[in-house]
Amino acid sequence: MSLARFTVSYLLYCIVLAGIAYLLPVVFPDTRILTSKFWLVYFFFAIITYIAYFCADLGLKRNPEVGIMAIMGSIAVKMFFSLAFVLIYSLNAKEKGLIFVLNFFLYIYCSASLKYTLCYVTCATKINSKNLRLNGL
Repeated sequence: MSLARFTVSYLLYCIVLAGIAYLLPVVFPDTRILTSKFWLVYFFFAIITYIAYFCADLGLKRNPEVGIMAIMGSIAVKMFFSLAFVLIYSLNAKEKGLIFVLNFFLYIYCSASLKYTLCYVTCATKINSKNLRLNGL
């Protein structure tokens, strides 16, 4: 998948997720579902996911033989920055931690990471099958 195609599909995906997040408080007005700084968290994770994809894509284009290492490195960098963000946010936030934890896991594991992981599993499979054909296996 080209970077331009990923950018368009990822922006559309982020807009759909933002629409769902915007509608949740409207549908459930008596229940607090989102943290007070949800949009800060949302945009941070959206941007860090895009940067991780860009870095992995750059690594794949430079040297496809070590593409898996580029993918794993970008995932590790994303995880490091995500955990650092959670730590800093948790230390500075004055609200209930359970709402933030639920928002964090819902966004990270159900949305951005799912698309990012599926995209890279597809890319890694294409690279491995290409290498197998080149090696005659």
